[in-house]
Amino acid sequence: MYSLFYGGYYIMPDNKKYDIVIIGGGIGGLMSAYRLQKNNSNLKIAITECGNVMEKRVCPAGKNSTCAHCKICSITNGFAGAGAFSDGKFNLGTAYGGTLGEELGEDTANKYINEVDNILNEYCTSGIPKVYKSNDELRLKCIQNNLRLLDMNVKHLGTDNNFLTMQNLIKALSEMGVDLFHFYECTSVEKNGGGYKLLYANGEILYANRVIIATGRSGANFVAAFCKEHGVKTRSNHIDIGVRVEMKDIIWREFSSKIYEPKILYKTKTFEDRCRMFCFNQGGLVSAENNHGIITANGHSFAQSDKKTDNCNFAILSSIRFTEPFNQPTEYAENISRLANMIGKGNVIVQRFGDLIRGRRTNEHRLSQNTVIPTLKATAGDISLVLPHRILTNIIETIYALDKVAPGTANVDTLLYGCESKYYSIRPVFMNDKFELIDGVYIIGDGSGICRGLSQSGAMGIYVADQILNNLNV
Repeated sequence: MYSLFYGGYYIMPDNKKYDIVIIGGGIGGLMSAYRLQKNNSNLKIAITECGNVMEKRVCPAGKNSTCAHCKICSITNGFAGAGAFSDGKFNLGTAYGGTLGEELGEDTANKYINEVDNILNEYCTSGIPKVYKSNDELRLKCIQNNLRLLDMNVKHLGTDNNFLTMQNLIKALSEMGVDLFHFYECTSVEKNGGGYKLLYANGEILYANRVIIATGRSGANFVAAFCKEHGVKTRSNHIDIGVRVEMKDIIWREFSSKIYEPKILYKTKTFEDRCRMFCFNQGGLVSAENNHGIITANGHSFAQSDKKTDNCNFAILSSIRFTEPFNQPTEYAENISRLANMIGKGNVIVQRFGDLIRGRRTNEHRLSQNTVIPTLKATAGDISLVLPHRILTNIIETIYALDKVAPGTANVDTLLYGCESKYYSIRPVFMNDKFELIDGVYIIGDGSGICRGLSQSGAMGIYVADQILNNLNV
């Protein structure tokens, strides 16, 4: 069995006992390892990741712009996590991207977010990231049209720069002595005396005194299984279901030229539900993601001008919070996405907004005549056959509402890709304010139900590392 060492491979030692094993190599796990090893070099730390090393995370969809249904999606899994191929957007505050401010208090949360920023600055060696400031003029424009702009300072690395920064950080961790294991999918964590035994799908077993679960959003099922096995109480969280919207970039340029990402909330008239526009990608492209065999839509953008497209894209999602007795929100969202894949012949569905309003499916002929050229090869179809009436009504209302501040959003040639889902199915009930699930097992990042972005996930990782270090020093 081999373990990754940056620049090569070495044979794994017989001693598989660690002070701390971190399950998941996304930004939360990386930041935890960095803080722990930096402040106590005597600690023996391992990060185990179900996906591949960064250098080998290659999506075959790039060849023909359609999902290849890989067993392990290189976009969502692997070292640096789902954020590896993101546009490298780091929110410099707590206005959105999770509820860490509510959990720790605004001052403490912002302190740790700033520490994430400082660490990234140390390893960002490819250009100076652009910082987008908040904008009162755009906020007022939204308020005047019954929309709420969630605005704060945002640092944008860009996809390529973000990838290189994560590479540099991972290289530093390896050189500091952190063991990094790829294709290590943790299947269970068992109590073992005063510590824990971690079992992996490849047959390997590791032992740890403490464990940090940093599996991200894609590890929701693992977190649910762990909580059930160890008697950790949970409560259902909300889910967001909707579409990825693509149109000409010029339509939203008034916003994108002044702030990095227009995140806008709208309270729908028919059902008084909350819809949100977020994950805006200027000059970006729409992508497909394989989430355990379910193909969903997402979007990316690049900082480099030569890689930009003529389009922009963003998500419009309708938020649903289930109440008792229903307790399977993740399964609900997954089944809607599966239905879209079934109608789309295993692919994401794309529909022109004008066809949706006219009650007809988009076909290849109409798509070929469209003024907005799709950046993802998706199956032309009808999303009204997939999305429930309430969700679809919310999305249509939101598009018309956004059209008031960015005329052209509701153009007949605007493209809708379905489905896009964000789910945070359960929220564990923590033992304490250290985010401890059971003695010596902590949880961080998107899998905790608290974070929904890179900054707060990284901040949560550093915070938990500090709690462990403080305990070790007692």
